[in-house]
Amino acid sequence: MALDIDRHANTQSPLQRWDPRIKIFSLGLLIIFIALLKTIPMAATAILLAIIILIISALPRHFLLHGLSFVLVFLVPFFIIMPFTYPGEPAFRLLGLPFAWEGLRLASLIFLKALAIVMITFAIFGSSRFDISMLALQHLKCPKVIVQMLLFTYRYTFVFLEEMRRMHTSMCARGFVARTDMKTLRIFGHFIGTLLVRSFERTERVYKAMLSKGYQGELHLLVTFQSGGHDYLKALVVLSIAVIILYGDLSGALHTAEQGWY
Repeated sequence: MALDIDRHANTQSPLQRWDPRIKIFSLGLLIIFIALLKTIPMAATAILLAIIILIISALPRHFLLHGLSFVLVFLVPFFIIMPFTYPGEPAFRLLGLPFAWEGLRLASLIFLKALAIVMITFAIFGSSRFDISMLALQHLKCPKVIVQMLLFTYRYTFVFLEEMRRMHTSMCARGFVARTDMKTLRIFGHFIGTLLVRSFERTERVYKAMLSKGYQGELHLLVTFQSGGHDYLKALVVLSIAVIILYGDLSGALHTAEQGWY
């Protein structure tokens, strides 16, 4: 399925052998620094860095392209909307709509940063089992509620998708054909309502089963983390690059501001 981000977690690579706690901490800080970038050259540099990280992760290309294709569906519309909706004096009019170069620049900046962040996120969670990544977050003192929500959301997304597939198959076996009419909308409304009711009932059953097995809000796995000098060396390299990128971005932003002032 498209959402199982850790399907290739056993692929041997420097990221896969990296202590998940230090990996999430280091690359998480890199993501924060990328989110703070304000210039397109440094955002493009972040894209190159994200590509290098993905290459090091050794994750299959088809897996990455398939996952990123969903992200592009949400990012590409920025190039259509923002140049025509950016406040201020437009550079010219296109098909009667005001077009602003600053809006295009902002759309490009958002696109580059978001794509780099998603690519690095793929590298983080694609190179380790998801439950181990959640345990690493717990070791990093991430709030337990957030860790549990992420874990259960990820786990039961597949269950609900499978439930949707079975229900749709059952509908088709009874002669259902989707059309553009009110009857089809009514059927899909019943479909969604039934899915929500079944999901709620399943949630209650799962929660009671967990309580009967001693669940107390803690994530317990028979996994022990071991970190060595090479783990901290990787973290030092990543954080150094993150600081360099942010410094270059701040320098470029200040230089642009000075040019505008004069």
